[in-house]
This record gives sequence, C-alpha cells and structure tokens, in this order.
Amino acid sequence: MTAKTVKLTTEGGEIPLPLLEGSVGPDVVDIRKFYADTGKFTYDPGFTSTASCQSAITYIDGDDGILLHRGYPIDQLAEKSNFMEVAYLLLHGDLPKQKELDEFSYTISRHTMLHEQLATFYRGFRRDAHPMAIMCGVVGALSAFYHDSTDITDPQQRLIASHRLIAKMPTIAAMAFKYSIGQPFLYPQNNLSYTGNFLRMTFGVPAETYDVNPIIEKAMDRIFVLHADHEQNASTSTVRLAGSSGANPFACIAAGIACLWGPAHGGANEAALNMLREIGDVKRIPEYIARAKDKNDPFRLMGFGHRVYKNYDPRAKVMQQTAEEVLKELKLTDPVLDVARELEHIALNDAYFIDKKLYPNVDFYSGVILNAIGFPTEMFTALFALARTVGWVAQWNEMISDPEQKIGRPRQLYVGATQRDYVPVKER
Repeated sequence: MTAKTVKLTTEGGEIPLPLLEGSVGPDVVDIRKFYADTGKFTYDPGFTSTASCQSAITYIDGDDGILLHRGYPIDQLAEKSNFMEVAYLLLHGDLPKQKELDEFSYTISRHTMLHEQLATFYRGFRRDAHPMAIMCGVVGALSAFYHDSTDITDPQQRLIASHRLIAKMPTIAAMAFKYSIGQPFLYPQNNLSYTGNFLRMTFGVPAETYDVNPIIEKAMDRIFVLHADHEQNASTSTVRLAGSSGANPFACIAAGIACLWGPAHGGANEAALNMLREIGDVKRIPEYIARAKDKNDPFRLMGFGHRVYKNYDPRAKVMQQTAEEVLKELKLTDPVLDVARELEHIALNDAYFIDKKLYPNVDFYSGVILNAIGFPTEMFTALFALARTVGWVAQWNEMISDPEQKIGRPRQLYVGATQRDYVPVKER
C-alpha cells in the first residue's frame, strides 16, 4: 500500500483517490468511496480496467507473456512439477515438502468416490447430453449429499469441500464420458496418480486391465497444470461473485462451470480444432489467411489472440511441445497438426498478425492433443473444468477469507425510459 493519490477533476473540484501498489503489476486507483464522495459511478463494460479484488494466487503480464502461480513461472511448473503439487501450491501458497505432498495426494485419493445415488442422477440425462450440462447438474447436486462441508464460516469445512471438489471432478467427468457412449462406470483406483486414475476411469473397461501410458499421462497432467488457474477470468469471477453471496462451494463451482461452457471462454479449444479441420490441408492456409484479414468475411482464426495476452501465450509453447510428444508416442500423422504448425509459422511472421498481436494461445494446440488421445470434442470443455476446479476453489477460499469482501453488486449506466405514469390498457 502507499500514501500516493491521483487527482480527479470534477465540476466540484479536485478529488484525491488513493493509489494502491501490488507486489508486481500496475498500480490500482481505489474508487471504493468514489460514489459516496461524488454521487457518480465509473463505467467499465467487461471490467477490463477494474480490479475486483486483491489476490495472491496468480499474476499475468499480458504484454510480456508472463503467467505466475504464487510467483512460479507456468513453464517451470509444467515442465518440472505435476498437477497435485500445483494444486497444493494454489491452495496453500507454497510448494509442498515431500511429506506434505504425500499427505495431500493421499487425502485427495480418499475423496474420489461419488455417492452411489449420484450414479442414478446420470440416468436422468439423455445419452446425447453435453458433458458440461451433466457436470453443471452433478456438481451443483453435491451440496445435497455433503452437508458436512457447506458451512463457509468454518475453515475446516471449507478445506474439506475443496478437497472433495478437486478429487471428485475427474470421477464426474469420466462418468459423463462413459454415460455418453453407453459403457459402465468405473470406480476410482486409488493406487494410481490423479491423472492416471482419470484416464483409467475414462478409457478403461471392466473386462480388461487398463495400463496407463506414461507419455499420455504426463501430457494430460501437463494440460491440467496449464489450465489450473488464470487470474480473474470470466468463470473465476463468476465463482467469486456467487461466493460473495454466501452460496455453498458446490453451487459456486457449478456456476463457474456454467460460465466456462461459453464458446468465448472454455469452448475456444473446441472451436480451434474445428477450424483446423475446416482448413484441412496446408495448401488451403493462404485462402483462410486472406479471409481472416477480410473485414467483410465472417471467418475468424480461432486459437489466436487473447483478452489478456498481447504477446505469445506462455502456455502455448508448452502445449506445442506436448502435442509433438503425444503424436510421436501414438505414431499418428495428423494433417490437422501439419495445418497447425504451418498456420502458426505464418501468423508469427505475417505483419498483419504481428501488428494486431494475434499470437497462438493455449487453445490452439490443446484440441489437437485431446483429439489424438481419444476425447471427443464435446469433452474438451469438461476437461478444462476439471483442471480449473483447483483454481476456482483456491480463489473462492481466498475470497471467503478476505475481511474486506462484500457481496458483489456492479452498478450500471441507465439508458432506459425516465419515469412515466401508468396508462390503462383501453387508453393506450
């Protein structure tokens, strides 16, 4: 914090506004008393210039392409760490010692089971229901089964709820996949890793032993790490807003899943893969590049550009390497990856894309990887939700613990009709 101020000139004179300094990043003008002092609101559609909270979890510098979790660069975490270690880091603030990691991993593994009655809940959905629709419903319904972890004023109950959500999300997602293809659900196998267990529940069958491929397991774990948290994005802000009302944690995460479902947010990787499939061949790339530059053409390059990053998405570099490893392991020659490589090369060297800072983002390669592993496109966003749950619960816990937190209540610039008197229907 600082004693510095900025001065705002109004018709009533100058008003000093406190200037707050974070540990890194831009300073923030404190406008909490602005309405009380001036009788006016600020106007910021999409909250693109507004800090809604203080947070010590994730930092992004979009201009320089930096993403830090609790101070650790995302590329280091993706290369050297694993999802359980990153989950602990996001929840508790520091990387765990070996004993802490072992205890945390053990605790998570003991919460992976779902209440048996929830299996019947799945049968209420159509077989062709979107996995995100199922996940919204099932996660929201957890509060009907786990009453002992819904008291948000109790830190211990909050921790238990966090563990349950992180642990059960792979089971919920795997069951959504199994239900869609008509196969029986598989119970968790707790001697496997978090990611290995998910792969077995998704692709294993009761009649056969499922051997987890370590290359695929590492790739999926890396995808989970890269999607674990991303500061105050739309779904995280939704979780915080829902939580500010005092809603239980399961309802808050269900709200985050609903927001993530939007094609402009979690559905972007599916859209990017569909675009690469539409292009289909490297020879057709110039045609689509020309269309992307044409303002009158509705076609847009998906997987390029980002709301925050004005440089290369640091997660995309890791994702590109992972795609190469997965396709090599599976011995796949995917024309979609050929299109992706060439399209990325052109975009990184084309003045149009450079000027507009349209660099590849994490969605550009993640769809290629997930498709190669065997996930249908409708599962992509569900996997995003699985990984992002740890970020959501970390952000939710931080918000609940903040003594300055108030219920979210954005204001508006009203542009409707002014007051008018009611006219009886026969006189209109």
